[in-house]
Amino acid sequence: MTHHVPIRRDADRPLLLDLFCCAGGAGTGYDRAGFDVVGVDIRPRPNYPFQFVQADALEYLAARIASGEIERFAFVHSSPPCQAGCALTVGTNQSKGWGGTHVDLVPPTRVLLEASSLPYVIEQPNGRAEIRKDLTLCGEQFSLGVIRHRNFELGRWSVTQPAHVPHRGRVRGWRHGEFFDGPYVAAYGNGGGKPTVPELQTAMGITWTDVREELTEAIPPAYSQWIGTAFLTQLYSDVAA
Repeated sequence: MTHHVPIRRDADRPLLLDLFCCAGGAGTGYDRAGFDVVGVDIRPRPNYPFQFVQADALEYLAARIASGEIERFAFVHSSPPCQAGCALTVGTNQSKGWGGTHVDLVPPTRVLLEASSLPYVIEQPNGRAEIRKDLTLCGEQFSLGVIRHRNFELGRWSVTQPAHVPHRGRVRGWRHGEFFDGPYVAAYGNGGGKPTVPELQTAMGITWTDVREELTEAIPPAYSQWIGTAFLTQLYSDVAA
C-alpha cells in the first residue's frame, strides 16, 4: 500500500528519487551534494531524514512513469535488496536453506529505470554479477572505518573511476577461530567480533539511526555524496555550455 506525501522541494535544488531507501545512507549523501531527496521503501522507515513514501519501490516508480510525474525528478538512485546474490550472505543463505528464496529485483528495476528516461544508479555489493561495475567505491577512499566495497551501474551518464586506495590492514573480527585486529570494522551481521552500534555509526559516518539492521544495510553517505557531486558538476557544466 502506498502512503502518498506531497513532494516539497527547493526550486534551486534538483529532485532525486531514492528507491529502496532504507534509513537514508544514500539519501544523506545526495542531500549533501545538493539534491532534494524523496525516499521510497516498502517498510516503515521512521529514521529516514527526508521526505518518505512507504510503498513498493517498483510499483511507485512505475506509477510515476505512467502519470508523467517522473519528469519532476532529475536523477534516480536505487539499491535493490541484495540477499539473493550478495557475496556476504549467499553462503549463509544456502547453509540455512535460504538460498533461492529471495527474488532478484535488479532486472525489473533496470527495466523501469530505462523506461524513466532519467539518469540513474543501481547500487549493489560485491558478488552481484547482474550489474555493470561502471563505478566501484571503497571506504578507504573516504578515510572511513569500513572497507564496504560497493558497485554502481550508471545509466545515461558516466564518470571516471577514481583510483582504489590500498587498504591499511584487516577488518577486525574472528576468522576461522582466530581473532584479527585492524583499522576497519565489519558492517554486517552479528557476533564474530562485530562492532557495537556506536562503532558502526562512527565508521560509516551515520548518526541519525541506531538500528543495527539499518546501519548494516546502508551505504556510507560519503559514497553517494561523491556520486551526486560528480553528476551535478556534469549537469551544471552542460547547462553553462
